[in-house]
Amino acid sequence: MDTGYVRPIGVNTWVWTSPLTDADLPPLLRRIAAMGFDAVELPLENVGDLTVDAVRDVLAETGLKPYVVGAMAPGRNLVGAPDAAIRSTQQYLLGCVAFAGGIGAPTVCGPFYAHTGRLWRMDSAERAQAYEELRRNLAPVAEAAVRAGVVLGIEPLNRYETSLINTVGQAIEAIGPLLGHGVGLALDTYHLNIEERSTPDAIRRAGDDLVHLQVCGNDRGAPGGDQTDWPGLFRALDDVGYQGPLNIESFTSYNASIATAAAIWRPLAVSQDRLAENGLSFLRRADSSRPRDAAPLQGETP
Repeated sequence: MDTGYVRPIGVNTWVWTSPLTDADLPPLLRRIAAMGFDAVELPLENVGDLTVDAVRDVLAETGLKPYVVGAMAPGRNLVGAPDAAIRSTQQYLLGCVAFAGGIGAPTVCGPFYAHTGRLWRMDSAERAQAYEELRRNLAPVAEAAVRAGVVLGIEPLNRYETSLINTVGQAIEAIGPLLGHGVGLALDTYHLNIEERSTPDAIRRAGDDLVHLQVCGNDRGAPGGDQTDWPGLFRALDDVGYQGPLNIESFTSYNASIATAAAIWRPLAVSQDRLAENGLSFLRRADSSRPRDAAPLQGETP
């Protein structure tokens, strides 16, 4: 299918390391570019871990298109938290926005509402109140994103990582008035596989508000060869005209902090390089936005 555009394929540096710093950046991005990726997803776990000048230099050298993701560590909350914690979280998100604008990244994505792993029960009235509070506290960050030419992608997480926003429908309910005004939806096939009855239908429901997509196998490993309905997913992406990235997000079991945070208790491939390479090879073949008669890309055999 000729869509008139080609979705960039990227990979998150969490596949190899955490936290990412200026010192780690040059060799890792060179490796990612040599594999043949179009893009890279850069986690800014703490403001200052990465600096604009250092990142821009490596991006210029490698030609990788950047995307930024945030990390909602313990203490980062925009709902149900003391005013000081909310202000601190807003400052962190503003730092992510400024960094993204500085390096030319179009989106900053993540579960920007409560710290990952925070769970609490809510009745319908309490949920509505939490969503109202979220919109109020997210609004100034959205305004800054508009000024910076960046879009915030709000990501639903599975029920084991949050109780606030698990589905596309809940995300639209929670942030609906902000959508299209510096805010969009960021989806992750791992969470969609757990929470949605149909991943393709969830993508269609997100529609024009889908600004970012993270992909992986249903086991959090490389996309492809797993239980995910990949043909249906790509049909849905074509239906909504999604032109954003397909960014592989997986994690390494060899880094204690990231393995614990992401519940990665075993290796998901024979090596992290192989995980990335296998995912890239599959996405090149599966993505309907890529011409079928195109010459093989770097690192790919006919």
